[in-house]
Amino acid sequence: MSTWKHRIDGEESPYIPLGPFKLRLPFLHYRFELPDYLQGLLMCAVDLAAIPLMMQLLGMPFEAALAIVMLNGLLYLLHHLLGDPVIPGWITPAIPLLMAYVATFPEGVDRVHALITFQMMLGILAIVLGQTGMASKVVRLIPSAIKAGVIMGAGLAAIVVVFDEGGRFDQYPLTITIAIGLAFYLLFSHHFSQLKTRGGFWGAIGKLGIFPIIVLAIIIAPLFGEAPWPNVEWGFSQPDFALMFREYTVFGVGLPPLMMFITAIPTVLAAYIVLFGDVLQSKALLDEADEKRRDEKIDYSPNRAHMIFGARNFSMSILGPDVVMCGPLWSAMQVVTVERYKQGKAAMNSIFGGSGSFRWGTNTGLLLLPIVSLVQPILGIALALTLLIQGYVSVRIGILEARSQRDLGIAGIIAAVLVIKGATWAFAVGVLLCVLIYGKRFFSGENDGTFAKDLESDPLPATDTGPAEVKKERDSGPRVGIN
Repeated sequence: MSTWKHRIDGEESPYIPLGPFKLRLPFLHYRFELPDYLQGLLMCAVDLAAIPLMMQLLGMPFEAALAIVMLNGLLYLLHHLLGDPVIPGWITPAIPLLMAYVATFPEGVDRVHALITFQMMLGILAIVLGQTGMASKVVRLIPSAIKAGVIMGAGLAAIVVVFDEGGRFDQYPLTITIAIGLAFYLLFSHHFSQLKTRGGFWGAIGKLGIFPIIVLAIIIAPLFGEAPWPNVEWGFSQPDFALMFREYTVFGVGLPPLMMFITAIPTVLAAYIVLFGDVLQSKALLDEADEKRRDEKIDYSPNRAHMIFGARNFSMSILGPDVVMCGPLWSAMQVVTVERYKQGKAAMNSIFGGSGSFRWGTNTGLLLLPIVSLVQPILGIALALTLLIQGYVSVRIGILEARSQRDLGIAGIIAAVLVIKGATWAFAVGVLLCVLIYGKRFFSGENDGTFAKDLESDPLPATDTGPAEVKKERDSGPRVGIN
């Protein structure tokens, strides 16, 4: 007999109220999902891909960087445990922005201080927005054209990182081509969706998400000579927490000077604009899941999400500053989880079961030396895989955020500027274009029926995030809340 508390159809999964948070524990409040756990075991390869970035920027030894990755991994668990039904990850499009800023300081203590100040200020900003309730207002008030452009731009930036000269594709062209082709087929093709409904072998493959693709990459990358065969070692990982605390945290290098907090402000604001796109994307993906699965009410709160990832960033700035930052969403894996969740209760009982089991899996993988050594040769391939899936989903969701052809045109320009000039320029261009094109209707914009024919005669109020949401509320009442 199952041990988790069953929910009543149409209601939220059981939880323990903790103020703005909703505590859910594995085996008690949600069913442990083995397919998602297995994916997490190998997808810890993406978490580990942060290590070369920290070694490059800070001159950090592998063992100290591994300690930071493991600390970050533990904090990933906070999201689903406290009521945020997402798989959290990095703030990927902002990584080049942060690395460029930190690299302006001399290597050593100054660079460590620069990273600490940036991440601490980003964490404080997110906590304040969440605690005051401003996060929800930001989500509601940003014009649809700007939302669409930011999300699309984040997706395009992720793709550019892979295919840019000297990028991951140049290093692993054949493996990435085969792996991403198979991943797109398994996740997004109608043909495979039909095969999954037959059950049996195809049904089992469908439940595993991109786990088979990572296994395939481990095999074919050495066959094509693009990576060495893994040298599997046994035992447990050996992170060097003592070295990390001594040389890369405030406990060893002291507090940064006040001036660094001032100079970090523009970079923090630019990173938040990119991060904001992940918040929008979280809601859009959960809207899709909620529309398909009427048996579980999903409560997504941008305020709660801000408080959680804000606390993660602030904590990491003190315990182990991280170049990849603490973002609200790992969009590629959230898509994988949502797609399986859409298949019904038999496939995944609760969205919290999928997101939670996955992150328990990544933490287990980081602890086990056989897993770490097995995936170490394909860290770059796993990172490219998640970036390309993120790119596909971001562009699709970004387009759907638009409510008119003018919105889509503005969004396209914003996305291009974000890729070429960065988030700050993109946001400024978006504001200017919305003022010039919509004038007094800056916040409400327009709905010309391009994306929602049935709402053509019913203009959207300024606080709505898209026609799909309004239609959902009209048909069956609100389901995914913004608190």
